Amino acid sequence: MIVTTTTTTTSSSSSLEIAKEWADIDPNPNTSKYTRDLIAKAGGCESSEISSSTKNDDVSSSLLESLFPSDGSRITFGTAGLRSEMKPGPLGMNDVTVYQTAQGLAKYCLEQQQQQQQQQQQQQEDSNKKPLCAVVGYDHRCNPSLNISSLSFAILTAIVFAEAGIDCILLDGLVLTPLVPFALKKLDACCGIMVTASHNPKQDNGYKLYASDGCQIRSPMDKDIATEIQNNLKPWTEYGKILEQRRENFPNDPCLGLTIKSSGLKTGQATVSKKNDSSLDPPSFAYTAMHGVGYQFAQKVFDVFELPPFKAVPEQKEPDPTFPTVPFPNPEENGALDIAKKFATENMCDIVLANDPDADRLAVAERDRSTGVWTSFSGDQIGVMLGLWIWEQIGVKSDKPVSMCASTVSSKMLAEIGRREGFRVEETLTGFKWIGSRSASLQTEGYRNLFGYEEAIGFACGDVIFDKDGVSAMAVISEVALYVYRERNMSLKNHMQSLYEKYGEFVSHNGYYFMSDPSIIAIIMDRLRCNGTYQTLMDVVQPYQIESFRDLGEPGYDSLQSDKRPTLPCSKSAPMLTIRFTNGCVVQLRPSGTEPKFKYYIEMKGQPGSPREEVENDLANFVKVVLDRLLEPEKNNLKKVV
Repeated sequence: MIVTTTTTTTSSSSSLEIAKEWADIDPNPNTSKYTRDLIAKAGGCESSEISSSTKNDDVSSSLLESLFPSDGSRITFGTAGLRSEMKPGPLGMNDVTVYQTAQGLAKYCLEQQQQQQQQQQQQQEDSNKKPLCAVVGYDHRCNPSLNISSLSFAILTAIVFAEAGIDCILLDGLVLTPLVPFALKKLDACCGIMVTASHNPKQDNGYKLYASDGCQIRSPMDKDIATEIQNNLKPWTEYGKILEQRRENFPNDPCLGLTIKSSGLKTGQATVSKKNDSSLDPPSFAYTAMHGVGYQFAQKVFDVFELPPFKAVPEQKEPDPTFPTVPFPNPEENGALDIAKKFATENMCDIVLANDPDADRLAVAERDRSTGVWTSFSGDQIGVMLGLWIWEQIGVKSDKPVSMCASTVSSKMLAEIGRREGFRVEETLTGFKWIGSRSASLQTEGYRNLFGYEEAIGFACGDVIFDKDGVSAMAVISEVALYVYRERNMSLKNHMQSLYEKYGEFVSHNGYYFMSDPSIIAIIMDRLRCNGTYQTLMDVVQPYQIESFRDLGEPGYDSLQSDKRPTLPCSKSAPMLTIRFTNGCVVQLRPSGTEPKFKYYIEMKGQPGSPREEVENDLANFVKVVLDRLLEPEKNNLKKVV
């Protein structure tokens, strides 16, 4: 779950005054009335429907302050766009914060167009003004009592862009997130917006943005857009009246939407081989959409790839914004796949495939046919199987050098495979905004970038879009499963073990500590840096020996580089330490940017043929010593969660 962070503007207004101003500019009758009623209950006399006996309610006053803080705090716009609870006020996802964001984004797109034209004129190039176009998709999230939904936010966004003179294509019906960047590139649009909160709890919604290159926005785009949002907080027009007049007449082309859906699925087909008609017993699949939008797309992709039909978990296959069987609809959460596994066992299915609600991530689990025991594969294991398969089927035939990308906290196993087999694996910062943008830049450098992944079950298969796509990844891993079952007579688990035997036993231990006091981050980092000498870092891990280390906090340091400067971007707000040990272990430490957590990612590589149990034991002993000495959990009041 992502915790909302806020920006604060200097303001001497009271919560009551802020709420009154907010109600006046809110085009949604339900949230506007909710706010006015709350003002009346708190003693502000806005609503005639509230009796005097209910006024001056301390509870209402407290709620008013939480929704409309007097310090001027508002929902922060960043590289992840917006994400918060659907509720009134500047901290929530509602019509006001959405049209304010859309206004800022539209202004940003117009500014970018103007700058591009000026550059073309200076370079004496053709500067014909091309009409701008934006693409918007939405999922099924809603808050019926407040008349708030992903659809209503999408319609409002289209209206705002129309006011700015920008065409806006609203994709037809509920869509999975990766269709937005695909449509954006296909239509040569200036930006893409997906209204979703992905796998957050049901009360949340979000506003995810893509730049004109089809990648998630990154710095400094986010700061420039945030500035435009701040400069365009007042409504450009009376959106309430327009919504009433045009709610059923927004810019939308159902035929285009269907074409984009079909094309998006077909483009992935080239990344894998055709099915093999071996007579060996194939695996059977169970699928869960986790109450999200993935089911119809999963069906379509299985048809396109000529895969055997899967069996869908009935109580989880249709979109349901209440998420009745999974309060936290994240396939990575413990217990999230329990219903799917039970269904698969009862229906004799070998493999469970699970998308999160917006279908941009994929989880995979496999049932042992002999024992019935389930194996849930990590994001790293899925990533390694996908990457190697794509290399074997497509990469080896490429007339261009092949590249793949993986986040720095992902396993180094794919890089080892690339080193052995002959393709480049590029390390990026965490998140698909970095994986996608680096994948795109590698393409411009002459590479064919065929795959990107992060350990948090996000995978981008092929070179069509550079964002994670759980549905296309599902098709590719199903092809892998069909091949190893039929042609090699082994399970995915056995296949993974064969890769360990060939390329080395890579064993990971990832987790995090809860922090009661976020200021502990600076204390821990300062201690390990030891005024830039890093002597403490090297001393405390004895008897283990450090081979090299990298600090991505500003100004940055990497002992492997001749100039000691990291090749990855550095950040004061998102520091990360990477420590490489002589025993083949890599430790990465970073604070979460959105939650009070200190995360760690630890991986040990054993030699090919080493007993995996031996490597696991070595890693367990290593973890206990090194984490305790590096982070001093007891002293710093850190609570470990694995």
